This record gives sequence, structure tokens and C-alpha cells, in this order.
Amino acid sequence: MSIKILLADDHKIMRSGLRSLVEREPDMEVVGEAENGRMTVQLARKHSPDVVIMDIAMPDLNGIEASRQIVSEVPDVKVVALSMHAGEHFVSGMLGAGASGYLLKDCALEELCLAIRAVVSNQSYLSPKIAGIVVKGYRRELERAEPSSPSALTSREREVLQLVAEGKSSKKIASRLHVSVKTIEAHRHQIMSKLNLHTVAELTKYAIVQGILCLEA
Repeated sequence: MSIKILLADDHKIMRSGLRSLVEREPDMEVVGEAENGRMTVQLARKHSPDVVIMDIAMPDLNGIEASRQIVSEVPDVKVVALSMHAGEHFVSGMLGAGASGYLLKDCALEELCLAIRAVVSNQSYLSPKIAGIVVKGYRRELERAEPSSPSALTSREREVLQLVAEGKSSKKIASRLHVSVKTIEAHRHQIMSKLNLHTVAELTKYAIVQGILCLEA
């Protein structure tokens, strides 16, 4: 069964080029073209495509808002942004609207087809440059994290937290880290204070939720 694709771009020559390239793939077919976001939403409702290749800067309704409407209204549709814009607010806007992929317009056809097949398989796809932008944004969020975030703890405190969550006593932890029991008790107190947690059970649950302690399957 062919992957049904809807092309959304306000430049006709871009749509024509994309159609020509995509339809060379034996497992893909273009079911529609749209020159603005509002038309894209209408055609997505009409054709229920598997993938919408979405430009961002379009008239009438931009690609971010169009993506948000399509993802919320059309079952199982995947949106792949194909844009000349690499700004973080564009990337976060599209991903926040529900896009499963983001590529730049200077990408090769092979990468676009790879992204299409990836999102149809319920995976995400970001071009390397876009992935870098996402990682930088994530790091900035960590730096602005609330005190209850693991990033509010020092490296040693995270180490102690894991050992406490694993059920080790202060004496064993002190021996493992080559410090005094008094030092470990001070770390425990500081960890609980920073995270606003009061028992070992709460610390253990927190460590599991935050991925500090991994439970084996």
C-alpha cells in the first residue's frame, strides 16, 4: 500500500518539484497540494493522508497552526516540516504543534524519503542541524530548571541519591565513596531539602521517575 502524501508549500515550483521527486518512489503517492495553511487543513480532512509535508511560512494560516489543527482532527496523520527556517522558535513551534519530523529545504531527496518512512513507522525524524537546535534548547531548559529538578543536585548528590534509592545504608555508601558517614548523612539531608522529599521511599520513587534508578525488566 502506498504512503499517501499531502504537499503544503506556497511556492508552486517547490510543490511541483517535490511531487516529481516523491512520486519516483514506488511506495509513495501525492494525494494533494496546498498553497496555504487553511487549504492544507481542508485537504487533510478530505484525503486523510498518511503524511503532510508542511512548509511553515505560508499565507492565510501558517504551518504551525495548520499542523496543530491537522494533528488534532485527522486520525493517524504525521506532519513533517520542510522549511528554510532553522530558528529555535520555528522548531519548537512545529514540534509543539505535533510534528513528527523537521527537515531543512536544502536536504537531499533521500533524507526526505527517509523521514517520511520513519514517521509512518511511528518514529520521529530530525535533520542533524535541527537535532542540534533541540538539544541546545533542552540544555537551556535544564539550566533554568526548578529546584525540584535533578539538575538542582550536585553530581555527588545524584550519586548518593542513586545509592540511597538502591537501598544501601549510609555506612555502605560512605565506604563506597570513601567519605565519612556524617558526610553521607549531610548529603541525604541536603538532597531531601532540595527536592522537598522526606522519606527514603519518596526518594526511591523520585529516582525511578527521573531515570536516576533503572528497574530491570
